[in-house]
Amino acid sequence: MMITEILERVFLPTNHGEFEMVAFESGVKDFPHLALVTKNLDTSKPILTRVHSECLTGDLFGSSRCDCGEQLEESLSKISKEGGALLYLRQEGRGIGLINKMKAYKLQDTGLDTIEANHALGFGTDERSFKVAIDMYKLLEIDKIRLLTNNPDKVNIFSDTGIELIERVPLIIEASEDNAGYLKVKKDQMGHLFGVIKVA
Repeated sequence: MMITEILERVFLPTNHGEFEMVAFESGVKDFPHLALVTKNLDTSKPILTRVHSECLTGDLFGSSRCDCGEQLEESLSKISKEGGALLYLRQEGRGIGLINKMKAYKLQDTGLDTIEANHALGFGTDERSFKVAIDMYKLLEIDKIRLLTNNPDKVNIFSDTGIELIERVPLIIEASEDNAGYLKVKKDQMGHLFGVIKVA
């Protein structure tokens, strides 16, 4: 669904600094896409930003099965210090939803990797769409970005959109015993732009 409006804006002080939280229409009642934007953002310059898909287990509960929560924290820290915007898309579990993500976790516990588990449930490798991020940037009047990501799919979404990607900024999180296999799949099978995966 294309975003047509901003629903609400409010000041939000956080552990990382002060932001404005902006809620965007998602097509699902009381389930908006969100942005956290630093104050007095100069949109005439390239903006440090991240497009982050919701991961309840990692973002809220600190799951070590993935690197999502750590990526969110690191992004907010960098954006707060430099100025910028974080887009938070409600696309849990690479777009398959929380319950299916839990089912995928159970399959992973039997030996399947994250992609094999999604396929076993009848889903593609990644069911997300990042087109909504384009609309969000336009409504925020951001047209030049420095993107915090390791995901080549996110790099490629900005061609011919009016949003100019000036730079990809790596967002490297050290692997743990719990997520080293997950990160290796992202690197080897999904083309994520990591170096060698080493367990901390």
